[in-house]
Amino acid sequence: MNNGFLLPMLVFLPVLCAGVSITLHSARAVLRFCAAGTLVVSALAGVAAWSVFRYGPALSLRGWLLLDALSAYHMVVMSVVFSMSALYGILYFRAEAANWNFTPALARRYGGLWFGAMTAMVLVLVSNNLGVMWVGIEATTLLTAFLICIHTTPGALEAMWKYLLMCSVGVAVAFVGILFIAASTGAAGMHGASTLLWTCLRDGAHALNPMFIKAGFVFLVVGYGTKAGLAPMHNWLPDAHSQAPSPISAVFSGFLLNAALYCILRILPLVEAATGNTGWGRDILVALGLLSIIVAAVFIIGQKDVKRLLAYSSVEHMGVVALGVGLGGVGSVAALLHMLGHSLGKTMSFLSAGRLGQIYGSHDMQRMGGMLRVSPVWGAGLLLGVLVLIGVAPFAIFLSEFMILKAALDSRLFWIAGIFLTGVSIVFVGILRHVIPMAWGDGEVKAGTGRDGFLSWALILIPVTVLLVLGLWIPAPLYNALSQAAGILGGAM
Repeated sequence: MNNGFLLPMLVFLPVLCAGVSITLHSARAVLRFCAAGTLVVSALAGVAAWSVFRYGPALSLRGWLLLDALSAYHMVVMSVVFSMSALYGILYFRAEAANWNFTPALARRYGGLWFGAMTAMVLVLVSNNLGVMWVGIEATTLLTAFLICIHTTPGALEAMWKYLLMCSVGVAVAFVGILFIAASTGAAGMHGASTLLWTCLRDGAHALNPMFIKAGFVFLVVGYGTKAGLAPMHNWLPDAHSQAPSPISAVFSGFLLNAALYCILRILPLVEAATGNTGWGRDILVALGLLSIIVAAVFIIGQKDVKRLLAYSSVEHMGVVALGVGLGGVGSVAALLHMLGHSLGKTMSFLSAGRLGQIYGSHDMQRMGGMLRVSPVWGAGLLLGVLVLIGVAPFAIFLSEFMILKAALDSRLFWIAGIFLTGVSIVFVGILRHVIPMAWGDGEVKAGTGRDGFLSWALILIPVTVLLVLGLWIPAPLYNALSQAAGILGGAM
């Protein structure tokens, strides 16, 4: 097992970056430092993840910090999303910084909150203690809430308060679930801090009180499921995603939802072991997954705002991940691959939608026609991102959804396969119905497109290429990472 010396550094380094960012004197310097600092933290996270996949789990601080295959995989996904969004922030806020709408004081607040949110998400992933993990999730709520209204508009303030209230209540419900988990350890003879250490709970899971751990799992699914955007607890998500600046929307959809769902996935193996692997916990995830897919499909049809459309798409994809994990086996592997595909595709889509919104002066899809002519790079980015998200072959999401469908059919769960196919088909048609007129229709441009340099093209071409490759071939290192992470959830490649 690794000695885990990198784990405290992963938590401390973003805190240090937050302190530095609030001392800078210009908005341009803050944005560039956000990008540079994020890349450094991401590189460190990549080294730590590689070490885990090569040498095994890492423990630190007397077992309070843990990085295993499941958390390392999420760490890599988080690093990619944050890196793309931080680099894009230089482009997104460039015009606002030039005309002083994005003032140095506002930029410093943005930088501090950016790295603060990153710290909280890293803490969630490296926490071996369920209580500390809960603190990390609560911190993400408090910090990202103020990023939603970095531009103080009535819509942004309303979205912030809705997000803050709903997710705070959800996290409070999750805290009750943690208390039930702690109560379940009485029969296992655990005492003190060991009652909340995931590794101790895993080792003694067979002796946990099934009644208490079932109750705890229900509370945790409701609480963390609210933050993850699972239906019917998703009501905050469309407002927050649509009102936040696009770099923040990308982080919200690309990884914040994953971080909350990760907390549920952490508890699932404990529930399954304590209940004799009856599939009780997995059935709950299957039900919520299917409900999220259907609810998102219905709302996607009537959307007019492109960012709200992408937000409801996030509800659908969180449902697909929950469904895959709930099916188990190859479904767990597919769910983790789907998580990566969704994070890349959704980040690219939100970045493109944000820049197009600046060009058109609106996110109303009926006013954003001809986006391929107006801005070839961002128009193509949004179109390709949407094609990825609806599962067009041969992109990665087509492969992961096919694997989830196969997992359902192999288990002879034909009714689940039928609902899943119905939901994703409605989403497929509904989103194309909106996006085709945007690509080739007529629209009214409100601002100059500016010059799209190397960074703009890289933010589109690199993720598209990765998604295309992953739809055709899974490299051996990723194959190994998926297998190890799915093994913790009870899946196998």
